[in-house]
Amino acid sequence: MTTILVPYHQDERVEIPVRADITVEPDFPGGDAWQQVAALCDATAAAVAPAVARGEVPLVFSGDCLVGGGVVAGTQRAGADPAIVWFDAHGDVHTVETSTSGYLGGMSLRLVTGAHPERYADRFGLRPLGPERAVLVNARDLDPAEAEYLATSATGRIPVDQVTVDALPPGALVLHVDVDVIDPADLPGLKFPVPGGPSADEVLAACGRVLATGRVVAVHVSCPWWVATDREQDVTRERLAAQFAAL
Repeated sequence: MTTILVPYHQDERVEIPVRADITVEPDFPGGDAWQQVAALCDATAAAVAPAVARGEVPLVFSGDCLVGGGVVAGTQRAGADPAIVWFDAHGDVHTVETSTSGYLGGMSLRLVTGAHPERYADRFGLRPLGPERAVLVNARDLDPAEAEYLATSATGRIPVDQVTVDALPPGALVLHVDVDVIDPADLPGLKFPVPGGPSADEVLAACGRVLATGRVVAVHVSCPWWVATDREQDVTRERLAAQFAAL
């Protein structure tokens, strides 16, 4: 397995305690946030594609869910046509029009499934997935506009304990995990914590069930957390990264 580190939240560096085979260091062009994100995703896709082409399942760690589109694009460059299984405490299905904060990360899944292609997908060669090719796992914190969208969208939504073979889209899969899907009691220091979530063990077990299908072509673990405030947080993060690598 090739481990790829993308140590950025948009263009801000994030500390992620993993030993990587490849560290992605984009040539950020300046300009607006969309241009920075496109550069980050393009560089990620360039790192992912060769590993997938060799028949490996690359494990990508980043600080930003927006990198998920770069992971998908990398698998597409290698000839795969994946669906996506998206673990997250949030919906990530806002658009520019529905977001009240303007935070691009809150649009991540919606961008992967075709929103605003001229700002995102077209800039790094992502072929957006149809909404029916995405399953959102958990998403316990939805804004009203997100809940309204998901009520009629073809995107599936299931709890962690219902992640089974029958609940997954057919064909190849990209497994995306925003670590904030884990209850913050198990993982302190998250940028966007949402209480009432599953334990780390429950999330890892569900990811194991997805991987056991043999259909996963890439794994992306997004780590949007603050700088660790003590050694205990560092140890918790190191252990979690090692557990993902061991799946």
